[in-house]
Amino acid sequence: MPISVIACSGLAYWGRFNLANPLTLPTSGAFLPAGGRPWLVKFWELDGKWVGIALPFGFALFILFYFDHNVSSLIAQGSEFPLRKPPGFHWDFFWLGITTLIAGLLGIPAPNGLIPQAPMHTSSLVVMGIRPKDDTEKSPFQLGVMQNYEPTDSPTDGTPNMMSEEEADTLVEEHAVGVVEQRVSNLAQGALCIVLMTGPFQHVLGLVPRGVLAGLFWFMGTDALRTSGVTEKLLYLIRDPSLTSRREPLRQVRRSRVALFVAIELLGFGATMAITQTIAAIGFPIVIMLLVPIRTLIIPRLPFTDRELAVLDGPTASPFTMASVGGSI
Repeated sequence: MPISVIACSGLAYWGRFNLANPLTLPTSGAFLPAGGRPWLVKFWELDGKWVGIALPFGFALFILFYFDHNVSSLIAQGSEFPLRKPPGFHWDFFWLGITTLIAGLLGIPAPNGLIPQAPMHTSSLVVMGIRPKDDTEKSPFQLGVMQNYEPTDSPTDGTPNMMSEEEADTLVEEHAVGVVEQRVSNLAQGALCIVLMTGPFQHVLGLVPRGVLAGLFWFMGTDALRTSGVTEKLLYLIRDPSLTSRREPLRQVRRSRVALFVAIELLGFGATMAITQTIAAIGFPIVIMLLVPIRTLIIPRLPFTDRELAVLDGPTASPFTMASVGGSI
């Protein structure tokens, strides 16, 4: 990803592309706040009425950060990652409150967990291994001996163009065997943010076209959309059942119930997007949090079995990780 940002930024200044004069990222001097304001926000000079006016907006942002940080932490420690070290959600959230207070005094964006950057960071630290491919994953057309298969005359040498059982048994697949659990990469990321505030790097950042940054977010968004549970369920519904893996958990759920659950998810998505297009856009975190009681109180009353709900919307992380937040719902 960094290579693509550098390459696309350089491409904007190559040959005739330079004539387009693209808009670049706005920058300031080294270690200086934007807009020429002082580092410390003089909150003591504000009238009390502004505190009351800002209170509902601050509450909405609190809900957003509470949801965003904890969800991104859970996704970054999902069950697909074989983690060994215990998590510390409450300790992390305590320090997030401290850093948010400092950010408010300095008037800078408050730190919080990010989706999809957090799980992408964990994915980059996964150690992969290989194992024999499960028989249920081998296509019947790859096996030389199949149930109810009768070979026919081949136009060439009479041998079907298939893989023998011995060759099929050598098929392997990648799987996660571990994660490099360390703090160096996160520390380096924070240190690089400080480095980028120096004069030389401020000049370099000022050369990056805004379109490149927009493309970076577009890429991360589409990558997250590709691995989204909603996308996976939609693909399952439109895919030919014969091409669906026998190990696909959704096979345990009636297709009508998968469609019903996807419809509910899309309604929640639509409500969230709808409010962002209105004057009350700042209230979208409240809509997101309302989905929690809907999931815990209303959806179990719909025609789903417990097993189906466990498959459709099971815990994101493993029981080892969920124990730190009081267990799964």
